[in-house]
Amino acid sequence: MDHAKRVAVSTLIVLAFLATSSSILYSQSQTQQPTTDADNTKVNTRDRAEGSPTADEQKESQSDREITRRIRQSVVKDESLSTYAHNVKIITQDGHVTLKGPVRSDSEKRTIEGKAAEVVGQNKVTNELAVKPQ
Repeated sequence: MDHAKRVAVSTLIVLAFLATSSSILYSQSQTQQPTTDADNTKVNTRDRAEGSPTADEQKESQSDREITRRIRQSVVKDESLSTYAHNVKIITQDGHVTLKGPVRSDSEKRTIEGKAAEVVGQNKVTNELAVKPQ
């Protein structure tokens, strides 16, 4: 067998091996069950409770958007807060702020509430943050 034929045969063997390996890995990944199922049913039910504002109820007035922007900016700038805390829902309606979502500690809960209170005042903040430790 000349050199060109040997290279061609070797290449075909390698390609066949790669195709078989990929097929096996793909089929294994399809049969493995996730270790935990994502289920936000309880959180979604709580967030839909009667009278409890949701993120889609954020008012579009310039002042309410500015309040939300200032609080969000303050929360995101604070590097001591967890990713959970950086992603809490901040809902402003007619100058009143509702905070929702999970945080990692009572300290984070108080910190975020304090940042909102700095912008609108303590009596205009409803804190519905839930502590969800790691």
